[in-house]
Amino acid sequence: MDHPPSRVISDRPITFGIVAGEASGDILGAGLIYSLRARYPRARFVGIGGEEMEAAGFHSLVPMERLSVMGLVEVLGRIRELFSIRARLMDYFLATPPDVVIGIDSPDFTLGVERRCRDAGIPTVHYVSPSVWAWRQKRIFKIAKSVNLMLTLFPFEARFYEEHDVPVAFVGHPLANRIPMEPDTAGARRSLGLDENKPVLAILPGSRGGEVERLGSLFLAAARWIQASRPDLQLVIPCINRDRERQVQGLVESLEVALPVTIVRGRSREVMAASDVVLLASGTATLEAMLLKKPMVVGYRLSNLSYKLLSHLVKVPHVALPNLLAREPLVPELLQDDATPEALGAAVLERLENEDERTRLTEAFTELHLQLRQNADEKAADAISELLEQSS
Repeated sequence: MDHPPSRVISDRPITFGIVAGEASGDILGAGLIYSLRARYPRARFVGIGGEEMEAAGFHSLVPMERLSVMGLVEVLGRIRELFSIRARLMDYFLATPPDVVIGIDSPDFTLGVERRCRDAGIPTVHYVSPSVWAWRQKRIFKIAKSVNLMLTLFPFEARFYEEHDVPVAFVGHPLANRIPMEPDTAGARRSLGLDENKPVLAILPGSRGGEVERLGSLFLAAARWIQASRPDLQLVIPCINRDRERQVQGLVESLEVALPVTIVRGRSREVMAASDVVLLASGTATLEAMLLKKPMVVGYRLSNLSYKLLSHLVKVPHVALPNLLAREPLVPELLQDDATPEALGAAVLERLENEDERTRLTEAFTELHLQLRQNADEKAADAISELLEQSS
């Protein structure tokens, strides 16, 4: 990690309380610690964080993995432990108050901590906005009572907080600095052992078992539909771990007609970099595909009940991040009943063969990449330092 240039604000001893609950928050937290220490050389950092933050000099009161819980059933099974961890954390923060408390993502856990700290007179910051702009918008009132400052990764999020008079700073997205402006497509293909002269379709049906179950067969059926027209197309599926790899392998083997697919464990960004087009589930991967300047087709299905409930709650016209950022439909979104093998396949084929569309997308994605490339670690540290100096 590049260490920021020295810009000392104060050499007084400052304590930063930081709470991160998952791997992405750990990475954000580590970058933030390096930038804050450049401003406050005698600072100490304490709370809950992972290995990246600990390597940056952070003291974690409990292992971060104890907070990394996904899904309602898993949360219910661990609810007593989660309450116990929060109580222990609050006892520590209230007994030895930090100068500021920063919650990184994981809003179900961190916002409650921030609310109690703010009520106790400790300034609070939340880094990475919940999707309050998209659904359950009344959460904004809870957030307003919990934080002195919201740090957002995207400009459309900042606009939402400004409209609701919540102090906010748009800091950009760290991935926009880490991903180069021009992808090395040929290098990625060589690294993955792919033919550099044949087109590549990256297929990303999600990282969780339920997503892969719902979307894996659908995306494979779309790939088979495309291969009928483009038999030269190379199909590559990255899998986040061994379990997803086995799951995808089982879906491929269950197909009635054999389909040549390269399955890769991890390396999803490299797979996308190697591709001509990406067929993927809605989520953070759409941001990575955009930063890699790859045409994409977004498909998603939920259970009918979940879709009906969410369709009443969601308040935004798009679900894919490139469309939300551009405020226009740059990439096709085929959701629920619209997500058929034929529709997905036709959309992918159009993006494989329409060179003008590819050029237009590259220009639009480059503009969005530059918009997000704000050096987020530094901007976040600047905003927190300003809050700290105002509060002292």
